[in-house]
Amino acid sequence: MTMTSSATTVSDDQLVAQAQEYAEKLLLLSEGSVNRNFDPFTDIDWDHPDFAADAGPERWILPKSGDTVGRHPWYQALSDEQKIVLGKYRQANVAKVGLQFEAILISGMMQHIFGLPNGDPEFRYCSHEMIEEHNHTLMFQEMVNRIGVDVPGMGPLVRQIRHIAVPVAVAFPNLFFMAVLGGEEPIDHIQKEVLRSGEDVHPIMRGVMAIHVAEEARHISFAHEFLEKHVPESAPVNKFVLSLAMPIVMWILGRAIVTPPKAFFDEFDIPKSVRKELFFGSDDAKRTFSDYFGDVRALAEKIGLMNPIAKRVWKALGIDGHTTRYRSEPLRAVSGKAA
Repeated sequence: MTMTSSATTVSDDQLVAQAQEYAEKLLLLSEGSVNRNFDPFTDIDWDHPDFAADAGPERWILPKSGDTVGRHPWYQALSDEQKIVLGKYRQANVAKVGLQFEAILISGMMQHIFGLPNGDPEFRYCSHEMIEEHNHTLMFQEMVNRIGVDVPGMGPLVRQIRHIAVPVAVAFPNLFFMAVLGGEEPIDHIQKEVLRSGEDVHPIMRGVMAIHVAEEARHISFAHEFLEKHVPESAPVNKFVLSLAMPIVMWILGRAIVTPPKAFFDEFDIPKSVRKELFFGSDDAKRTFSDYFGDVRALAEKIGLMNPIAKRVWKALGIDGHTTRYRSEPLRAVSGKAA
């Protein structure tokens, strides 16, 4: 009887220690939001002459880093004028998709904090994050307005995701924060590749990306910490379901984020063969899409969601591959390790 009581006490102590550690990590993220934050209308000099959409228009030519369109032979064969027009549309639409995703995230996260108990550290951090995400929607929309192209963002079917964000956030928070990573990881990966490349891109785009990457680091960290804390607490059957859901969610949300709507292909009369190669068919497109989820695959292994059956799902969807040693590890480091 004494042994059982002692074991229970140790277990309770461990739970308390884990809860304290989690709270400390969230406090650190919250303080980061207080001490290092941005306002898109004070930190981006929108009215500077060099920020005009038509200033240095060649800077709208799509960068080869981080964009399968920019490095595809079909795009490379276009005239500079055509590259600029398509590039402005592409970048404006990416910003619009980012805005729409952030809006979906905010709606779900608001419902998540609605039912949190008093004193829960998630309340403060999530509130900070939503403030930053609201600023991102303002920033993305201002970018679209400045470019001056009427883009739709997500396609009609993908837009329907917004209707399930709230019920998923309320009933299945682990699944919701997986979906958060499914949208945030590809955007973050693409923007970091562009910024690290040193390619000459328009200052509107560079300014927006720099702010977004800086603050998304916290947002992605929280989603990782949330899943590391709550998934191991789940019942075995729920963990198994989550292990299968994780790659499916990454594939669906990743595709929704990076694949342009039909309007984009129609606008520029892009051949069907090229459409397929750009995002689905070529080895480059497949490898690029899989690379977006190196951090997520590492997370899945860490929290016990990479079982043999789950591995088959990752592979069947074409998003298996390397795992990173640390979050946001550059691909060149991964390639060097693999070599």
